[in-house]
Amino acid sequence: MEGVVLLTGVMAAGKSTVAQALAERLPRAAYVRGDVFRRMIVSGREEYAPGAEGEALSQLRLRYRLSAAAAYAYAEAGFTAVVQDVVLGEELPAYVGLVRTRPLYVVVLAPDASAVAAREAGRSKTGYGLSWTVSALDEALRTATPRIGLWLDTSGLTPAQTVEAILAGRERARVL
Repeated sequence: MEGVVLLTGVMAAGKSTVAQALAERLPRAAYVRGDVFRRMIVSGREEYAPGAEGEALSQLRLRYRLSAAAAYAYAEAGFTAVVQDVVLGEELPAYVGLVRTRPLYVVVLAPDASAVAAREAGRSKTGYGLSWTVSALDEALRTATPRIGLWLDTSGLTPAQTVEAILAGRERARVL
């Protein structure tokens, strides 16, 4: 795989672990963590919540533009850019439109909600709470997100098995 790989899914789907492992398997790769761009806003940050508009949505889209630009810069320098972020709903095709690098691969990690809940319970950071629930975000993934790229049910897969499935399905993942 070369160019840009967008790895998305709900929180606690295993995106960070899989993105790191995938980047390590490729000969020249950079791991672009989308959440880093959110955290760069030191003051005035508005967290995105379900149905948010205005400034929160603008900041989410800024984060996406910045990660797509970083991916482009790495790809232009000869690295495969593995971008990891939560990009769901109509934001997924919009993100695809932001990426200028070819080829572009989209991989959606889609473990079932019970697997996500178990993973969330076992991690030190928390992504779910009052604004987001596992079931609501899972529903947004499955009902509002266009079927772009390679969708993987990773409920029973290890990170290494998931990377193997991505590499084996790279042609289905390629969108541009």
